[in-house]
Formats: sequence, structure tokens, C-alpha cells
Amino acid sequence: MKNKPKSELALYGGNPVRDSLLPYGKQWLDDNDVNAVVEVLKSDWLTTGPNVAEFEQVFAETVGVKEAVAVSNGTAALHTAMYALGIGPGDEVIVPPITFAASANCIVYQGATPVFADVDSKTLLIDPECVESKITPRTKAIIAVDYAGQACDYKTLNDIAQSHNIHLVDDACHALGGKYNNKPVGSLADLNIFSMHPVKHITSGEGGVISTDDTLFAQKMRVFRNHGITSDHHQRELAGSWFYEMVDLGYNYRLTDFQCALAKSQIKKLAYWVKKRQDIAKSYDTAFANMPEISPLALRKDVSHAYHLYVIRLNLEKIRTCKATIFNSLRAEGIGINVHYIPVHLHPFYQQKFNTRPGMFPHAEKAYEEIISLPIFPKMDDNDICDVINAMEKVIRAYS
Repeated sequence: MKNKPKSELALYGGNPVRDSLLPYGKQWLDDNDVNAVVEVLKSDWLTTGPNVAEFEQVFAETVGVKEAVAVSNGTAALHTAMYALGIGPGDEVIVPPITFAASANCIVYQGATPVFADVDSKTLLIDPECVESKITPRTKAIIAVDYAGQACDYKTLNDIAQSHNIHLVDDACHALGGKYNNKPVGSLADLNIFSMHPVKHITSGEGGVISTDDTLFAQKMRVFRNHGITSDHHQRELAGSWFYEMVDLGYNYRLTDFQCALAKSQIKKLAYWVKKRQDIAKSYDTAFANMPEISPLALRKDVSHAYHLYVIRLNLEKIRTCKATIFNSLRAEGIGINVHYIPVHLHPFYQQKFNTRPGMFPHAEKAYEEIISLPIFPKMDDNDICDVINAMEKVIRAYS
């Protein structure tokens, strides 16, 4: 009888909770989105057309800033931000280790050095005290990451940045639609970075945005995304001019007109979709409240969480197996869980190039051993939510 719960698991031949895999994230496109794209495909402009500026204006208004600059993806947005800040060789930029590699890679692209600051053990957001301890005369910026969709402690981070005369960047790729002290994410730092990958809050297929109140930064970023050229094809067409100048070395980070049309259609549904994500998170919170084997991440009182991810930590002292087995068991039940993220400093590139090593950031490393991301996206229905909860209860019960 002792082995019966384990034998019921799909991993060991039992019946799965779901017949098809429920992904951890997924886009939601409706007829309005499709029609918006088709309209542009039938127009004279496929790239660098009027929809780019129109989307930028709508996005800026949504997050409460003066400027938004659309680029080809979230990584391009991070790189473009580093360029705008003048980050270069000899500079240091502070970044947390619990994030996607692009948050640190963008620093390396500019020839600068990423300096990792450990995360808070309860929220996995960058720890301001650790940030302060990492600042040197070479520090030029801090990149805070709104991990999972929860805004960082921007009051403290802004105070630190201002006292040291350095810039603050919000990697808000997880947090569009969230708030901090009733201010929209996207208006909290000097530059704010967003992704429009299909698993994010809105999508343009691929795409990224940088929001800011600084018009000079916006101007620099628009030049950088266009090869370092001062005008794009649409601007020259409107002016009836052929002349252009390349004033700096830039990249082709432009976003197409039909992608901006899709994003412009998607952003109209942002508030509703964020509410759906928050409702799913509440259902999970309630279901897992009496399961001591798992714990959701702590919530800050001053934020409205946008829930790009719903992350739990496994209490491995109460579970008779490792995270890998829990992961494989849940996948076998049809639940497409994921892990976000392997700490950046543990990747071979960073260990070899920047001499990082295990043991340097204990909170991030301990979290990595315990965290799992559960499915959360607006198109999930009640049956999907119940399937996740039932699978979690089934698997945890088998190994408790």
C-alpha cells in the first residue's frame, strides 16, 4: 500500500490528469488581431510604416510616460537601452542572477562588465542592500528585473541610483500591466524594457519596447535601431527626400508595421488579461495554502502583480525526491511546467569570461534548486486551472 500513490502517477504508468500538454504560457489572438494585421498586409507599408509611431504613442500612454521606442525583440530593447546610457568598455552594470541571460548579455554586448547582486530570498527580486554593496566608481547603471511580474523596490533603488549618480533600468519584460505604489510599471525607472514574445502579456510575434520620459534617450534609441541612421524610410517618404546620414554604429532592430498593428490591437485587452492572470494566481494561492510541501513567492504590499509567471518553491525537506523528479512527474501528467531560471552566473559563458562560480549568490542558487513555474495565461479556463491544481496535489501526495 505504501507504493500505491506513486504507482498512480503517469510517470510510472498511471493515467495522466490531462491527455494533452497544457503549456506554461501562450498567446491569445482574436479576429480583431488578425484583421489588424491583414489590413496592414494589404497596405503600402509592411515595415517602418505609420503603425510603428501609432503603437509607440499608445504604449507610452498606457504606461504613463512621454516616449516609447519599439524594436525587434526584448533583447534588442535591452541592448538599445545600454547604448542610450552610453555603457561601454570599463563600465560596470549591476544585474540580478535570477533572470533570463539577455538581462546580462546586453551589458556584455557593449563591452562592459555585468556585476551580479543577489536576490531577496522571499521574492527573488534584486536585493537593494546587495546592490549598494556592489557599487564602485565604475558602476554606471543598475538593471532591476521585475521577476515573474512583481515590481522591485523602486523607491529604494531610485534613491540608491540618485545618490551615486547612476542610471536605473527596469527590465519589466515580465510586468506589463503591473503597478508599484499605484504607478504603472514602465514609468518607474530612467528606461523601462518590455518584451512582446508570445508568452508575454501582449504579443507582436516577436518585439520589444523601451519606455522613458527622456526625449533625448528616445531619439538616440530610434537612431540606434535603424543602423545609426538619423531618418527611416517612412520619414524620408513623407518628407519627399532621399538624403540620410549614419551618425553612429547602430543595428537593424526595427519592428515591422504589421507587428505594430498586432501589438496595437493586443494592448487594448491588456487590463482584462492582467486581471485574468491575477484571478488564476488567486485560485492557485487558495488551493496551495494548505500544502506545506510548496510555497508561492512572497508578495510585496506596494505592488499590483502582473503574473507573467506563477512560481512556486518546493519545500524539499518535506518531499521524498528531487525537483527533477517533480518536474518530470508533472510533465507526465500533462502540465507544461517550466523553470525560470538557471542563475545567469552559473552559465558556462559567464563562468569562463567573468570568473563567476557556484556559491557566490546563495539566495539565487538555493531558489534555483526549488523553483517551478506553473501554467498561467489568460486563455486558461476553469478546467485548465483545476487540472494544474489536481496534478500538483496528485504528485505532491505521491512523494510526501
